[in-house]
Amino acid sequence: MGGQKECFVIKTTQVPAEDKSAARQLAETFSAETLDSLIKDAVKSGTPIDGADGLLNELTKAVLERALNSELTHHLGYESGDPAGRGSGNSRNGTTSKTVTTVNGPVQIDAPRDRNGSFEPAIVPKKARRLNNINSVVLSLYSRGMTTRDIEAHLAEVYGAAVSRELISNVTDVVVDEIKAWQSRPLDEVYPILYIDGLRLRIKDNGVVTTKVAYLAIGVDLEGRKHALGVWIQDSEGAKFWQKVVIDLRNRGVRDILIACCDGLTGLPDAIRSCYPDTVVQTCVVHVIRNAMRFVSYKDRKKVATSMRAIYGAATVEAAELALKDFDTAFGAQYPGAIDVWRNAWPEFVPFLDFPVELRKIVYTTNAIESINFQLRKITKIAVTFPTRTPR
Repeated sequence: MGGQKECFVIKTTQVPAEDKSAARQLAETFSAETLDSLIKDAVKSGTPIDGADGLLNELTKAVLERALNSELTHHLGYESGDPAGRGSGNSRNGTTSKTVTTVNGPVQIDAPRDRNGSFEPAIVPKKARRLNNINSVVLSLYSRGMTTRDIEAHLAEVYGAAVSRELISNVTDVVVDEIKAWQSRPLDEVYPILYIDGLRLRIKDNGVVTTKVAYLAIGVDLEGRKHALGVWIQDSEGAKFWQKVVIDLRNRGVRDILIACCDGLTGLPDAIRSCYPDTVVQTCVVHVIRNAMRFVSYKDRKKVATSMRAIYGAATVEAAELALKDFDTAFGAQYPGAIDVWRNAWPEFVPFLDFPVELRKIVYTTNAIESINFQLRKITKIAVTFPTRTPR
């Protein structure tokens, strides 16, 4: 249109790391003289740099209002006061005052309106009371294990932002859809090794704090990379629960598992074999050793450990059976519980003896899953009690 000035549209997404130079170049368009003048005037008037009444707050207000007006210009197709807008069917219609929460604190802005009510601003949507980067801050703090109370206090202290716990919960609820999508995403057809282990958590369920176990499945793909396949929470182990977990893996595309490493999870071996009959179910040898050691007095632990090493270090199943008999002869009368641990775990232990030394080192322990559990424990130490269960 004749006489129309150039306008622009503001993106609301965060600037990726690789594009931050563009933001830096934009900032450099402000001359040193302009910045010096702003700071000088702020100092002269006693205006702080940051804070609710600070210079950064005022600059944020100016930028937001300029961006909103530019968006409206783009929407209408003409600048304010441009004769080209006459008879266009829509026009500017004053402003609406609102306060939005930003990382620089609460900012009061005058948002422009159009007469038809068809203007939908992107940078500060009509009903929005906070900018997207505040949502990102909330989610970042939440992912680090901070509670809604902690996040509320942090935002008030650092940003001067009065954000309620209810609002924080609403923001974090968006993660639920992502969790559901992650829990149902397609998986690889084949995993040479599958590890399953549990982590105890305190969860508030229907207002009551109880201890639950979160079971984590880690799959090692054909290139040797580890992937978290899913997390499931159940009140107790059992055949129905494990059948549900295994069917879930099957429905998400897993057609074959060569070796499944787990530790005494009741009902899991049968559930795995029902869907994957050729899978070798292998118990965690380290867990067997630890469980047996619980029955041994401190003074005898070194001797018992040496005797047990002959069992799991045996070259063949026959040699391991002889070593178990020797172990029973030497310590069975004194520590029958330790012998029972080995006998009960025997069916899921002996496949280990058919593996070559290189593979034994991998399945000897569930260390592959411990690094992930370590990260989870770091979070659970901060969030002592979780407010709800997972979506599943």
